Order: sequence, then C-alpha cells, then structure tokens
Amino acid sequence: MASVNDPTGESVNVNGAPLLGDSRDLFRPKTGDIPAQPGVYKWRDAEGRVIYVGKAKSLRNRLTNYFQPLYQLHPRTQTMVLTARSLEWTVVATELEALTLEYTWIKEFDPRFNVVFRDDKTYPYLALSVGDEYPRVWITRSRNRRGTRYFGPYAKVWEIRQSLDLLLKSFPVRTCTDSAFRKARLTNRPCLLASIGKCSAPCVSRIDAGEHRLMCERLVGVMTGRLGRSYVAQLTEDMKAASAELEFERAARLRDQIAVLNTVLQRNAVAFGSDVDADVFGYDADELEASVHAFFVRSGAIRGERSWSVERVEDIGDADLIADLITQVYSEMAGQSAASPEITSAGAVAVSRSRDAIGSTQSVTAVDASSRAQATRSRHSRQEMTGRADLLAPIAPVPREIIVPVEPSRRDELEQWLTGIRGSTVTIRVASRGEKKDLMDRATANAKQSLQRSKMSRIKDVGTRTEAMNDVARALGLKQAPLRIECYDISNTVGGIYQVASMVVFEDGMAKKSEYRRFAIRGKDGKGAVDDTTALYETLTRRFRHGNIAGDSGESMDNERRAAKAMADSDSAPESVVQQNTDHRHFAYKPNLIVVDGGQPQVAAAAQAMADCGVDDVALCGLAKRLEEVWVPDDDYPIILKRQSEGMYLLQRVRDESHRFAITYHREARTRGGLRSALDSIPGIGLTHQKKLLQRFGSVKMMRSATVDELMQVPGIGEKKARAIYDALHDDGEKSDPPSS
Repeated sequence: MASVNDPTGESVNVNGAPLLGDSRDLFRPKTGDIPAQPGVYKWRDAEGRVIYVGKAKSLRNRLTNYFQPLYQLHPRTQTMVLTARSLEWTVVATELEALTLEYTWIKEFDPRFNVVFRDDKTYPYLALSVGDEYPRVWITRSRNRRGTRYFGPYAKVWEIRQSLDLLLKSFPVRTCTDSAFRKARLTNRPCLLASIGKCSAPCVSRIDAGEHRLMCERLVGVMTGRLGRSYVAQLTEDMKAASAELEFERAARLRDQIAVLNTVLQRNAVAFGSDVDADVFGYDADELEASVHAFFVRSGAIRGERSWSVERVEDIGDADLIADLITQVYSEMAGQSAASPEITSAGAVAVSRSRDAIGSTQSVTAVDASSRAQATRSRHSRQEMTGRADLLAPIAPVPREIIVPVEPSRRDELEQWLTGIRGSTVTIRVASRGEKKDLMDRATANAKQSLQRSKMSRIKDVGTRTEAMNDVARALGLKQAPLRIECYDISNTVGGIYQVASMVVFEDGMAKKSEYRRFAIRGKDGKGAVDDTTALYETLTRRFRHGNIAGDSGESMDNERRAAKAMADSDSAPESVVQQNTDHRHFAYKPNLIVVDGGQPQVAAAAQAMADCGVDDVALCGLAKRLEEVWVPDDDYPIILKRQSEGMYLLQRVRDESHRFAITYHREARTRGGLRSALDSIPGIGLTHQKKLLQRFGSVKMMRSATVDELMQVPGIGEKKARAIYDALHDDGEKSDPPSS
C-alpha cells in the first residue's frame, strides 16, 4: 500500500489523506477535496461493480463518516467499506435532484448493499385498452402496455375474475384478443360470449364504436367509484318508467342489471367519505428484515392492496426505510425511473468529469423538478368523472394523501417530489386517530403477519440451504461452500438443428433468474456443433471469455451494456447473443462451482474449455442422469452422494432447472425457425417486420394468398418490400406480375 509523508511527518495516502491501516487507504480522498454540496455517491468493488449508492445534503459530512475507525461503524457498513475499492460522487444543485438521481442509479446498478423493497409475488390488475377503437377488458399481471388503464392491484385473482364476470353482465364489453377480434370480423362469426350475453359483439357490428365506448366509460366509472349509487338510481328510474310503459322485458333486463351492480358495489364497499384519496401503509421490522403492507383508497373505497419486504443489509432506521419505500413505490407507479428528464437529457445537463485515484467526480446542473409540475398538473387537473373524459383521462399515480406509521426522513423533499408527479399538493402524515388510523393498524397487522411468516420460512430455509451447500463442499473437497453455482445444459433435435445451451445461476442455494443466460450454438461452420461435448466446450469458452472483458474500472461493463442494448434494438441482431435478461452486469461475477448436465465426457469438455480460458480457481463437476452420479475432472470413478442428502437435492434442482431452461429456449428457437423459414431469405425483412406480418395474416399460408396491396397495409411495408415478399412466396422459377386488389 503506497504511502507518503506530509510536511508534518504524518503518513498519508496518494490523495493526501491520513492512513487508516486498512483497504480504505487505497481510495480515501482528502477531506478538503470532497465538496460540501448536495450530491449522490457510488462505491465500487475491485471488479468495478457498483455496490452502494447514497445521497447527502453535504457530501463532505456524509462521506467522512465512512472513514471513521472500523469499530465505530455498523457491522454491515464495515463489510461495505472494506469491499469497496473506489469512490465516486456527483454534485447536484438541490436535495430533490439528489433524491431522483439516487433512485435512478439504484435502479440501474442494483447495488448489493442498498435497501430495495421487493414484492413477494406479482399482483393481478384489471386492464382496459382505452386507446383501441373497440376497447378490450382483461386481467393481467403486468402494467407496461401503452394506452391502457389499470385497476388494482388486487390481492387475489379469483376476486377480480368474479367481479369481471359480474360486470360483463351489465357492461358486455369486448374481452377477446386482437387476433381473435380480427378473425371474427373476417369470418363474421362472434365468439361464445356473445351468445350468452357477456359480449356486445362489436366484431360483427351488433354495436357501433360509439356505443361500445360509452359502455366502457360506464365500466370505468364503476371501477373508479365515480359511477356507483347514482347510476343505480338512474337505472331504477328507467326500470320504473319501462314498467309504467308496459315494456316489461326491458324492465326485467334493467332489474337484473341493477342486481348485478349492487353486488359489485357491495364488494367495493365505501370505507370513507367519497372525497378520500389516500394510500395507507403499515410497517413492521426486525433486525434482519422489514415488511410493508399498503391499502389504496380511491373515492373512499379500498381499490387495491400490495405487500413488500426488504432485507436490512444497511444500518438505517425506520424513518429512512419509509423514505426509501415511498421513493421506490411511487417511482414505479408513475412509470418512470425517478429521474427527471432534464437530468438524463444532454441539453439540460452540464457534466464535468475528472478521473484520478479517487474515481470519477461529476458536477451536475439540472432543472428542479418543481419546474415540471405545471406540465404534469395540466394532465391531471381534470378530476375523474363519468363519460368520455373519465375513460381517456390518465389516473394520477400519486394520491392526495399518504398515511404512514412512521414519519419519513426527508419528508419535505418527498412531498415536493410527489407534488411534481401528481401536479397538485401531496401530503405525507402519520394518522393518530379515526378511520384512517384504524386502516393503518389493519395494514400494520398484515405486515406483522407477513414478517412472521417470513421469519419462520427464513429460519427453516437458511438452515436447509446452508446444509446443502456444505454437503456439496465436503463431497467435492472445496475449502468453502459454493455460494454461486452455475449449471450448463445442451438441447437440440436429431441432427443438431436449433442447437442451444442454457446457463442457470444459484446464489446461496436459490435460483437467481436475472442471471440466467442462453446461447445459440454456432459451431465451426456456423451450423452448430457436431455433438454435445463440442457444444459444451463452445458454451464455456464463450462464457469465460465474455466474463473476462470487464476490467477493474467498470467502464467496459457499461460499454457492454450499451452495445447489448443497441443489438437488442436492431432487427439484425444475431440470435447467438439472445439472452433472457441482458443487464449491465453480464458475466461479471465468477462462480464458485460449475455444474454440467452429464457424465465424464461432458466434464472433460468443460474442464478443457476452462483450462483454455485460463480459469483455474473455479470448481467443476457433472451430474449424470439415471444413477445421479457426481463426476469431477481427472477421476475415473464418480462421487456418490446420498440420494436423500440436501447436497444431492441441491445439485438435482440446479441440473433440472438448467434442463428446463434449455428445453424452453430450444422450443422457442424451433418454433421461430419453423414460422419464419419462408421469410428469412427475403432482403430487408427482419424480425420486426416478420412479427408484424404474422400478426396481420396469422400464417405464411395466408400471406401467400394476399395481394401486394394487402401486404402494403402492414406498417413498415412499402411497395418494394411488398413485391419482394410476394415474389419470394410465389417463387416457382419465373417472376410474374403480382395482382393488385
């Protein structure tokens, strides 16, 4: 560790900071070099990975706390600073900008030492495609479709299914997919739901677009609470009028519709006054984990609920945890990454960089989020009401009031930020009495139950996983338990067609699906490998050569991420680089153990690939099927693990997951190849155009019967491409003039 003496004779590091006697001396900055301004900072490890992101009102005051004697730091903070090998910071103009930039970086880098609240499951929503000519209603667990309004989340999917079934009796709007809708229009045959009165059949013009949209508006009114008892009262008057005019069949239909609506309204019983618009949070925590439960109240009724949990890997209090929760939850709900557009656009940002032994420091000047409030306010100023405006107006993701059990730190900053998102004033407060306090207590009780279940599961699961990893370590003669295990499998059809490989990752005995990777095997001639061992050799070679790209600075990892994104956006991206999740880390983490699906030949091929890549610090084994024998390199006899041991169960889970992932990818590749074989050879027709053509016509057979003019109706297909497609699909040895419609 390099050190010098300052004029006073005290030992200092290369930055002029006093020595501490540990790894922090490698990068500790001089106190005077740290700006006393608001900002955000990043810690990186020896591989260049970001391990922690934080923000501070004064960077100097905050960062100097990390360079106290180790015994004065929390144990988790000790681990973090001793893992770090560089420190970077970004100076911003306001604390609000620091808040938004901090969350941007947390979302981008996923630092291991940051608090991130995670859902224990996905939640169902009721979705309505308001952007379509004939809007469609359906149940979904994702919220990423444009031109769609979502209602929820709901705790149980069967509840929303029952509610939707009842709503369709009163509002028989379209529920079919776009492809089914187009098929019904072409064949002039509606679906079964139209026959039983749960669809108004706009596909066969039983109802026009205006009437169908009005029906959707009424459905939205019921779901938002803006159209409830008043609409029932209106229907009651209509029923009485119909009865008085002796229109008894119409009166009976209205009577049934009123009964259905009353049932739905009872399920969405109003808990507060109709003007209450609030999110109510409950919270409970122990020294290892925190659990949060929320009720979403809109127009006085509970419209949804959701739970989160977080591991307390950082030494922060409840107030900071609640602040982090609010930042994450409403950034996700707003459909943004919490970064202001000004911070990410080159036109409004002035960034100056300087790199030295400390790392990179930046100065950022950005427009305050409050300056954007006017634009947001104009979008959300209209209150929800029945009719067309209710259907098309976006729902503000942030309520007027947020009820929390503990007042969050940085409350003023959070309220200002939330006000900018909503476009009107948002308040955060702790309920002390009344019906909101009762609901907060109910949410807290749910959070406590969730935490208790998590505790019991954690106690059982951690012990089992630790035993399994120790069993594997003992069997393979490893010095320590394999905390990260990677398993590889090859999948193909007879003849090596569509040959693919999978890589699955288990960390601490649990599957980490965000790290899964898959490979399309190229082979020497680009047509695949001759056998499984050759394919396995290629896969391991590509994995370790790719993994060694990222240097200590982390710059090359960022370049890889940008390059991968560019390739993913391109129609011409080679399928050999298709991955399940191309994130910024790629293969940055080296495994402790490699497992291959197979016996001695597969292990030998994997060992040769690792040796050729210079990898000599990673253990290797293979798990053969049938007898479940464990093979290791350079050994003529397998290792026998007890069939009922936790170590064997772990290896089997890893192997089976790798096999499942490989089979899934192989089926995708085979299906894709079969569907697109007739289109692949057409110049200028990439994957995007192929998808649009298949969505439009359904099959290559239907494309062959299409005219050039019909082909040109597909978005992105001009006359030149349409003629090329027509010629390719009608290639019988000589070109003919294609017909036009």
